[in-house]
Amino acid sequence: MHLKSIHLINFKNYEEAEITLTSNINCFVGSNGSGKTNILDAVHYLSLCRSYMNVLDRQNIRFDQQFFAIQGTWEKDAQEIAIHCAVKSGSKKVFKRNKKEYERLADHIGQFPAVMISPYDRDLISEGSELRRKWMDGIISQFDRQYLESIQKYGKILDQRNALLKNMQEHRLFDRDAIDVWNEQMSAIGTEIHQKRQDFLKDFIPIFQERYNFIGLVAEEVQLEYRSQLNDATFDALLLAYERKDAFTHYSNAGTHKDDLIFTIKGHPIKKFGSQGQQKSFIIALRLAQYDWLKKQLNVQPVLLLDDIFDKLDQERVKKLLQLVSNNYFGQVLVTDTDEPRLRAIFQTGDFDSKLFRVENGVIQELPKISAKKN
Repeated sequence: MHLKSIHLINFKNYEEAEITLTSNINCFVGSNGSGKTNILDAVHYLSLCRSYMNVLDRQNIRFDQQFFAIQGTWEKDAQEIAIHCAVKSGSKKVFKRNKKEYERLADHIGQFPAVMISPYDRDLISEGSELRRKWMDGIISQFDRQYLESIQKYGKILDQRNALLKNMQEHRLFDRDAIDVWNEQMSAIGTEIHQKRQDFLKDFIPIFQERYNFIGLVAEEVQLEYRSQLNDATFDALLLAYERKDAFTHYSNAGTHKDDLIFTIKGHPIKKFGSQGQQKSFIIALRLAQYDWLKKQLNVQPVLLLDDIFDKLDQERVKKLLQLVSNNYFGQVLVTDTDEPRLRAIFQTGDFDSKLFRVENGVIQELPKISAKKN
């Protein structure tokens, strides 16, 4: 599976651009702010129906315009598949496959997987639990459509339950029958979500640990600890135990929306005790394990998106990544960097097909092919 071409209209800083890609290595070089990362983000849209960078779709519309469109042609199982994404101010997002609109965006998730490694990934360590939950949920959802639907339903139930708690607080009453309706639904779906997260991590953690040992400079004990209130109690028991607190705060204080992943190294939180190098290795190992897990579950090679990572990594870690690239483990790769000589030096060491593009102020120009280094 790979992306053959992509066409952008009014997407971020691009008025219009069209790129024909190779099924192997595609390099985009340009200064910061030139728009090279936006190309990777467009591929992320075609894969996951959303931006990697911006939560709100309208934030990706070019300045002073009313819409953007991304069109891509994928090749999968010896067939060409056209995907069209369009966002217009004030309208819902539209996704089409071979000109037929999806009834639900969930039907597209997992069809054309992609994994992105970016400097922003450090937020997984430094920011709050919501980001780590979304990261985990995003991986599982690409394989398990029922899980994606459960996450969406749970969010709606949580909103309704919180609205009811707030309404009861404003009217100074507690409606047992009304709260039980939401408790029953929340418990059933939340218990299912918790079990699937446990099952996922049971498979994922050994893969992650193996990848950390590969990408790290020394072998160290690393772990992902799943913290959930449901590890020690049933959902029904939790809702009963937190009933008074919920009524006081008019917010649901128990459930899978409070889950977190604790990242540790040598038994300590890596956020506080990990060096910069250890944190980089940890994040890259997470993403490589994500790639491995999706590749195994979906039986396809996801597209790998590497955004400005070579100037953030030492030569030893770059060499480890290139070992995987050079044996075609990753399939199609899109890379951005600010340094053209560095990119040429990195990718001329392998015997694989490649293309090099220069990105400047929203204009993309294909450059002479990267030639393999002669012995």
